[in-house]
Amino acid sequence: MDLKQIHDLIKVVNKSNIGEISIEDKDGKVTIKQKEDKITMTSAPAQMYAAAPAPVAVGSAPAAPVAAAPAVVDNLITIKSPMIGTFYRRASPDKPLLAEEGMEVSPGKVVCIIEAMKLFNEIESEVKGTIVKVLVEDASPVEFDQPLFLVQPA
Repeated sequence: MDLKQIHDLIKVVNKSNIGEISIEDKDGKVTIKQKEDKITMTSAPAQMYAAAPAPVAVGSAPAAPVAAAPAVVDNLITIKSPMIGTFYRRASPDKPLLAEEGMEVSPGKVVCIIEAMKLFNEIESEVKGTIVKVLVEDASPVEFDQPLFLVQPA
């Protein structure tokens, strides 16, 4: 299920009296709950990773959900979290940072990992440019659509 379909589904749930809806396909499972005019979305890929103390190595995992659509702030683009979870800047404690200030990124480059329900999801950049600011501390909880990075487009 792609991001546009998820956003369309959120709109449908928001306009209806449905309290909760779960949809599962070959790519993953999406659950949307409506609570007092507020919608919460959680998403996890269908493929399970081995439960380990460290996230899966960057090159060995299939691409996870891509970051939410970037929003332009002045001349900067914001990479946002596509899900609720714990933000990690490294694939594992002994690996280098996936993205840091001053680093060049391009579409498809993994910039962070978000752990959601013991699943480690690689978040990829959708833009080409230079990371100007990392907005979240390592191992911090993040919300859906929370800004993670500011990128100066190339």
